[in-house]
Amino acid sequence: MTKEKKFFDALSDIFVGAKVEGESGYINLMRIKSRYYEKGVFPKLQEDIEKALKPFPHFREELFDKLYSFFSRYFSESGSIYFRYTPLHQNIYEKVYTDDKDVMLFYKTHMLYYVKTDRLFKNLEVELEGQKFFFDVSTLEHKKANEKREIIYSLKDKQKNGTIAFSVSYSEKGKKTRIDDIFKSLKKQGVKLSEELLERAFRVFERQSEVDYFINKNAKAFLEEQFNCSDKS
Repeated sequence: MTKEKKFFDALSDIFVGAKVEGESGYINLMRIKSRYYEKGVFPKLQEDIEKALKPFPHFREELFDKLYSFFSRYFSESGSIYFRYTPLHQNIYEKVYTDDKDVMLFYKTHMLYYVKTDRLFKNLEVELEGQKFFFDVSTLEHKKANEKREIIYSLKDKQKNGTIAFSVSYSEKGKKTRIDDIFKSLKKQGVKLSEELLERAFRVFERQSEVDYFINKNAKAFLEEQFNCSDKS
């Protein structure tokens, strides 16, 4: 992989990401955001880079290496901009131990407004002990704010290739996953499955990563300050 591809792939992972399934205003907003970066920001960024490299064609790989190294420190998987990755040799934190000054403490999120922590579930195929499971989140409505809602599963169908498909939704009015009903339906279709295996499949699906959402109070000033600091070092 070239350094150029590595850089643009990293930006795409952050600002475009995987296809998000579900039906809600929030999901629609995420799709609009992805298109905005994919069709608008990235082509313009590529154009600006090509223009800057025109007098210095041999600097191409080094430039993308430096761009990747710089931005990888500050962008989280949700696109939030802050001190995400801070190895000691970068000297981002300053220790203050003097007779006339107190110790000055610094925290990574001091320039951020916290928005929420959430999971973004995606369609997922899982294979355990030779049995394939498919989890469909196409009708999963996104939660409001930080409300805590349990995930529940309902049997969708058994596909021709033997894959057992489930629809995933958030619980409403205390509704629970009806394991007994699932096993009854599977038994009618001639599927023998242990409860332990099914629970393992559910756990694998739910182990999708949590994402923190922040808004930087002044992202431009923050990145310019960090760029100037890294340039001096």
